Amino acid sequence: WKLGYDDSLDVVGVHLVGGTLGVLGAGLLAQKAVNAAGDNGLFFGNPTFFGIQVFAVVVTFVYAFIVSALLLKIIDRVIGLRISEEEEEIGLDLSQHSEAGYALYE
Repeated sequence: WKLGYDDSLDVVGVHLVGGTLGVLGAGLLAQKAVNAAGDNGLFFGNPTFFGIQVFAVVVTFVYAFIVSALLLKIIDRVIGLRISEEEEEIGLDLSQHSEAGYALYE
């Protein structure tokens, strides 16, 4: 709402931001002293590991965008993504459920 996007479930704030920071944080802060099977991160002398993490984030973003765009195109062609202007004007509560969700006006 403050940033100008409608994310009623905070999916972007929780999953996109949290996931990205977690992956990049591992690339920065990883230590073999904590996980001997792992690798050191950028702050512990291994810029390659951080580069791999950045690459993984970019690939994930691109993959998610492409798959989401394809699925939206398929849904739009099969059942459509938009409602009619009339349904939008009267609201989905009335047009699909025949009842008012909020009786704010008559």
